[in-house]
Amino acid sequence: MVIKSTPLALGHALARRMVPMTFWAVFLCTLAVSLLGGLYVLGAFRRRRPNEPPLDKGIIPWLGYALDFRQDSSGFLTKLVLRVFGYKSNKDNNSALHSFNTKHLMGEGLSLLTQATMDNFQKLMLFKLSSGEEKQPWQEAGLFHYCYNIVFRAGYLALYGTESYQGTGNKEKAHEQDLIHSNQLFTEFRKYDRLFPRLAYAVLPPKDKVEAERLKRFFWDALSVSKDSQKENVSRWISEQDQYLAESGVPDYMRDRFKFMMLWASQGNTGPTAFWLLLYLMKDPEAMKAVKGEVEKVLREHGQEVKPGSPPVNITRDMLDQTPFLDSAVEETLRLVAAPILIRAVLQDVNLKMSSGREYTLRKGDRVALFPHLSVQMNPEIHPEPHKFKYDRFVNPDGTKKDFYKNGKRLKYFNMPWGAGVSTCPGRFFATAEMKLFVFLMLTHYDLELVNDKEEIPAIDSSRWGFGTMQPVHDVRFRYRPRV
Repeated sequence: MVIKSTPLALGHALARRMVPMTFWAVFLCTLAVSLLGGLYVLGAFRRRRPNEPPLDKGIIPWLGYALDFRQDSSGFLTKLVLRVFGYKSNKDNNSALHSFNTKHLMGEGLSLLTQATMDNFQKLMLFKLSSGEEKQPWQEAGLFHYCYNIVFRAGYLALYGTESYQGTGNKEKAHEQDLIHSNQLFTEFRKYDRLFPRLAYAVLPPKDKVEAERLKRFFWDALSVSKDSQKENVSRWISEQDQYLAESGVPDYMRDRFKFMMLWASQGNTGPTAFWLLLYLMKDPEAMKAVKGEVEKVLREHGQEVKPGSPPVNITRDMLDQTPFLDSAVEETLRLVAAPILIRAVLQDVNLKMSSGREYTLRKGDRVALFPHLSVQMNPEIHPEPHKFKYDRFVNPDGTKKDFYKNGKRLKYFNMPWGAGVSTCPGRFFATAEMKLFVFLMLTHYDLELVNDKEEIPAIDSSRWGFGTMQPVHDVRFRYRPRV
């Protein structure tokens, strides 16, 4: 049977069909407008004006993070710290906490911290030294693991304290517990360190997310303020910061997380840098001879000598200030392997003049990303043969610091491993002291050689670009033995 539709019936039928069609049309239009608006905010349709620097418009997977950073860079970094360390910062505390860095990581505070680190290096490196005349057998290890392990543990014990004699019964047991506990902590720290770049980028797979959370809880517990009574010799840098946070009403669990953040900030890069420094010296006989000769000269001038039956050398901050070739070798190592990214906010439209004479126009509200590893540290106009390690690149023959020029103009920033300006790393002097103490002791008390002296210096793990000191894609085997 055929039913003929009347005009009224046809109208009702069309209306029933148009309701869902109208809804989807409006929804799709709204979605399109929102997407286009978001892309506009992020600069997807922005056109580069004359004299503007290259514009990074980003890629789709990073839109959320780019938008967060563009709208509120401070808030974005706060989220990042919360995700990576579990610590929620308070802007009201930042100024006071920074003052503790100035007080304890520079000047007299640095001298005390350097001596504490020296004591712990002796505890870790020199307790097995023989007092006899015969040479001990060679031991073999991975150079990266060895350097990172020793430097991390010495720094950790110097900053966070050692086992209490009362808790263990005597000094020897406390010493043994320090060795065991610090090594366990390093093992877990390396697991976390391997996850760190992907954790920061929020691209960890589910299994690794679970492991990252486990590791965070491990460190919150290991560094817990509830365990402070079990420790002696806690550095004033750590103890005074913690006391300030407690007096400011910060809960214990958040103070635990702050201490974890400080551990990574202070020890995440020094060990890897020490590895590169020692490797470059071992690969360059001329550099090794110069630095070793300088170290021996400083020891003689301070009445110390390595010989059978003599106590381990004690290196003071004053002695570390008398090593221009070692200083230059450290600076050269950092030039080659330190790759931080510096972010600056543009507060008003400005013309930025480059050292080449070229000017760039920057817009108010933009964020400028600087990567000095390429623009400065590997610039052949500033550093000839930039990919080559030259231990004396930063020092004149008379031991004074060398000046650097570009286009005939003396440069203020010719190496920027620690950042620059207000964001310069406050711990740079302590980190440098750690590395120099380690190398000083290794060259003084040990014979060293690479298992394969023909092996090329390993490539750099590119996944860690922007996170400070880069790490090798594989370790290098070396041999070492006490000299006496």
